[in-house]
Amino acid sequence: MGNVSPKGYSGGRVDRQIGWMTLVGVVMITSPVFGQTRGNQDGEWRYIGGDAWHTRYSALDQITAENFEDLELAWVWRGDNYGPNPLGVSRSTPIYANGVIYTVAGERRHVVAIEPLTGETLWVFREPHTTRFERGMRNGYGKGVAYADVDGRGVIYVISPAFFLYALEAETGRPVEGWGGGVSLPGFPSTGVVDLLPDLIADWGPWQSWDGAFDPDFGIPRELGHITSSSPPIVVNDVVVVGNSAEQGYNQTRVENVPGDILGYDARTGAHKWKFHVIPRPGEFGHETWENDAWEWTGDVSSWAPMSADPELGLVYIPTNPPTIDFYGGFRPGDGLFGTSVLALDVETGERVWHFQTVHHDIWNFDNPTAPLLLDVAVNGTERPIVVQATKQGWAYTFDRETGEPIWPIVERPVPSSEVPGERLSPTQPMPTRPAAYEMQGLTEDDLIDFTPELRAEALEIIKNYRLGPIFNPPIQRGHPSGLRSFVSCPSGASNIFGPTSADPETGILYVSTLRGCRSENIVQGSDIDLPDDIMTTGTTIADFAVLNRGDFRGPQGLPMFKPPYSRIVAIDMNSGEHLWAVPNGDTPDRIRNHPALQDVQLPNTGTTSHPITMVTKTLVITAEGRAGTPRLHALNKRTGQRVGSVVLPASGQYGMMGFMHDGQQYIVVQVAGPDFPGSLAALRLP
Repeated sequence: MGNVSPKGYSGGRVDRQIGWMTLVGVVMITSPVFGQTRGNQDGEWRYIGGDAWHTRYSALDQITAENFEDLELAWVWRGDNYGPNPLGVSRSTPIYANGVIYTVAGERRHVVAIEPLTGETLWVFREPHTTRFERGMRNGYGKGVAYADVDGRGVIYVISPAFFLYALEAETGRPVEGWGGGVSLPGFPSTGVVDLLPDLIADWGPWQSWDGAFDPDFGIPRELGHITSSSPPIVVNDVVVVGNSAEQGYNQTRVENVPGDILGYDARTGAHKWKFHVIPRPGEFGHETWENDAWEWTGDVSSWAPMSADPELGLVYIPTNPPTIDFYGGFRPGDGLFGTSVLALDVETGERVWHFQTVHHDIWNFDNPTAPLLLDVAVNGTERPIVVQATKQGWAYTFDRETGEPIWPIVERPVPSSEVPGERLSPTQPMPTRPAAYEMQGLTEDDLIDFTPELRAEALEIIKNYRLGPIFNPPIQRGHPSGLRSFVSCPSGASNIFGPTSADPETGILYVSTLRGCRSENIVQGSDIDLPDDIMTTGTTIADFAVLNRGDFRGPQGLPMFKPPYSRIVAIDMNSGEHLWAVPNGDTPDRIRNHPALQDVQLPNTGTTSHPITMVTKTLVITAEGRAGTPRLHALNKRTGQRVGSVVLPASGQYGMMGFMHDGQQYIVVQVAGPDFPGSLAALRLP
């Protein structure tokens, strides 16, 4: 729930305020550097987020505003050489350690080592085929690998779509000798691998009651659920922490699934150390938040997004997603810990140190979509170690990263109740008072497109079929007595995995990627759309309601329903919680600039219609426009947001961007996607 106390949770949440209110005002200061052990070597990029704090920051300063436009394309590494890789599906950020780039590629999530000077492939590792792989829902979304120095040698750790954990020699790509327990399937190595499923389900009631043997090829029986992975593990203090991912909640029709418990393994041996139950069992903290005995059979709560860590505190920070299923939770009444929460776990024991639930009884697909980001800041002149969770709701929830205490008040405020039969929503939701929301929340007539009177009139006509409302607008079912077609929920994903948040740990300034959008889901009876023969269908009990034909809320003549900007980079000073500046992401797209209905309209810069991709250096904020943008890389002034340079990319940037120093040259590497370069990497450097 919304209220927390040091080292834990406290109940009673209505109309309570937590934390301290800070003085208002924009203060551009350099945050004191205290205890900044982020687990990265100078000039390297050892985590997909740049460091254990997931700041996506590089302290390099060879590339500046003055020479940015001198950048040249050093090489392009082709991701489509590694099997089917549909445009826009592959999602990964490389790492750089000890002079080598490592990443994953393709649906099979090949692990690849790349020479930084030329882009030459040094070695490739591929997992043998399994039926578990065929059942995967996010095979191309691996996001990258983890790295650690273990007893004087580099080791690469990766989770496969089939849910195996590998430890590979960084130098050769061979499975580490004597690590893990091997897998009893044809073609699998006898060392360097752990089957994660037995550890995940060993003490899980539905599996213990299952009348059948474990099939390592097929995995969890369809009747019980399915699990995969969509992010790399994170290695903290010689512990490999493993998250996971279930089927997207908006594709489900059945109520049963497996919980995505968090697993910890010894980095040296592969031995299983601990497991944290994301759905609390009887006697465990938070169990009372699951009513109707739904804890026994409901799943999906998992950490599909990346994790971050504070090695000095020995804490790993885990963002979670909602329980089964999206947009209807009538079968799982209660707030449902630890769904849609931020968890801080002791990395040695797996015990909960603190948590905060950012959405109670989440049905809106408001999962926490990016890694919590760590900073050291000075709030009212007092040094505070913080963790910031950017959210789909457009809020940055901010906590003391040791105690979980909110840095600024987070207030439980009343929200509308549901009219869907059987649904019982939480009467309140936790809403931060600072920083202010960085995206439109809810939709009103004042927010509608108004480039011309005709377009506005069309928009007003369209919304007559929908129930508008504030954030946490509750769904309505098809056939609702009002005659309305559906409901509208805004934002649909202000922050999201497509554009992770970045920050400057030297100043304490956060740079948020945000996309303006709304959703409207068609809520229908689950039995009308259930597909019993689909291999992706898991569980046995069909939900009373489920989602049909997602995302059909569209503006007039193919234009966005709402006013621009459509996407932005927003700078927030986390010392004060004040917004410093916000700029559109890229420029107005040609499809909008040249739209027939806008020929005589003087348009502002609307920004493009995708999340910006960002990283921060000593001198610049560097951005790519995302999947819907143009193939350009931009440099922004960190203190003003002014664009100070642009260079051409081979294709549009998506998700992954990173930087490092190699042989005395600073590199920027961008994951690009386009018809000619699906899932590829483009490396840039100065002449």
